[in-house]
Amino acid sequence: MNEDFLKHINYRGYINQCTNEKGIQSELKKSIVGYIGFDCTADSLHVGSLLPLMLLKNFQKFGHKPIILVGGGTTLVGDPSGKDETRKIINEEKINQNKKKLKKIFEKFVDFNSSKKNCALLVDNFDWLGKLEYISFLRKIGSKFSINKMLSLESIKQRLSREQNLSFLEFNYSILQAYDFLELFEKYNCILQFGGSDQWGNIVSGIDLVKKEKKKEVFGLTTPLITNSSGEKMGKTADGAVWLSEDKLNSFDFWQFWRNTEDKDVIKFLNLFTELKNSEIDHYTNLSGSEINKV
Repeated sequence: MNEDFLKHINYRGYINQCTNEKGIQSELKKSIVGYIGFDCTADSLHVGSLLPLMLLKNFQKFGHKPIILVGGGTTLVGDPSGKDETRKIINEEKINQNKKKLKKIFEKFVDFNSSKKNCALLVDNFDWLGKLEYISFLRKIGSKFSINKMLSLESIKQRLSREQNLSFLEFNYSILQAYDFLELFEKYNCILQFGGSDQWGNIVSGIDLVKKEKKKEVFGLTTPLITNSSGEKMGKTADGAVWLSEDKLNSFDFWQFWRNTEDKDVIKFLNLFTELKNSEIDHYTNLSGSEINKV
């Protein structure tokens, strides 16, 4: 496909920030490889993760090859982004259990059929992070990172400004995520990383590392934080998270969550979470109240 992918996701509201838009457009004239990472902190994802999953689905639909990176390695460290305190440490056995259940969710959004040229890949960063030798890693990769710059990352800056504990373990997370991008570039010629808006600093760190190590330009694109018209974060209700696994949330309650969407949010959510054509969604913009309910 061509840069129509970028036009499409921009029109639908998927883009928060991207690096070198002209460069990405140029690369999209051919089929490229892009990835999103998911840590294995739970045995399911909630609807807050629907946005990156739908983005990957569109990426593949437009002829590109998606990689889903599960963080078997980074989950052992814990991402400090958006957290006020250190994540609970999860053992490897539980992480492996979570990975198996997450794959069932991924299969609903992207096609892993190996007979297709742009079939999706599922890879685990424990495959390389688990083999790192500490001293050699520090010398080769750690030397490429500036502490000054790392301290300016939003996830780090927020913790420090609030005088909340930030462990040395968590402080390493940004370096490990950057190293993931380098590995995926080397192994699969992956040149585009997607992520939520809170991952911007980590994504840029990965781009900088690939540039320093390989003298190549790679790209990043983040999605916005989705809130409803009341300003509440997507995926949270009074009863807790809206899970994507039926064994954690039954189909009726999942349907009811969307059924209760406020009228003001309907068009935004149709653009982000459905594959309806733009023209059909545009038609719905002229409807309101009971008219929407009849659709």
